[in-house]
Amino acid sequence: MAAASTYTEAELVQGLKARNEKIFSYLYDHYSPALYGVALKVIADETTAGDVLQEVFVKIWRSIDKYDATKGRLFTWMLNIARNTAIDSLRSKAYKLDQKITDVDNLAILNEPQLAIYLQVDHLGLSKAVERLQKEQRTIIDLAYYKGCTHEEISKALDIPLGTVKTRMRNAIMQLRGLLKQ
Repeated sequence: MAAASTYTEAELVQGLKARNEKIFSYLYDHYSPALYGVALKVIADETTAGDVLQEVFVKIWRSIDKYDATKGRLFTWMLNIARNTAIDSLRSKAYKLDQKITDVDNLAILNEPQLAIYLQVDHLGLSKAVERLQKEQRTIIDLAYYKGCTHEEISKALDIPLGTVKTRMRNAIMQLRGLLKQ
């Protein structure tokens, strides 16, 4: 590989599979803000999101051989790892215990949106695309992708049939694809 300031997706994958630390460093420098943003959106805690980001890059490094270019882009694969890792962290017993132990005064501050400061990274314009969806679709996307709820949990939470959840989810994803291609 020639020394370059940018790499193609194929060069990134090839470099990662070859365990090229320069490529990995480039990947971290250019993609960590977006992956951190996904983790932060799911977890809403900067420290934990930072820990998740580190775990995400370890998983990318260790699992690059599982990446299949025919199933999607590298960035999408990495976003899924970030989202799934954040959801796993959110569901973990240690995280739940930590949340229970948190001082009540701190909870009051965290629950005040004007007092909370969140780094918002949105390289894809995804949040703007999601805002253009119908309210019902936005709610389902938020619950599924950012809160880690299953279709069944969404059905119970919103008191709507499971089939309706699946239909709205499918329609929302198809609309998002179209919006993101524009």
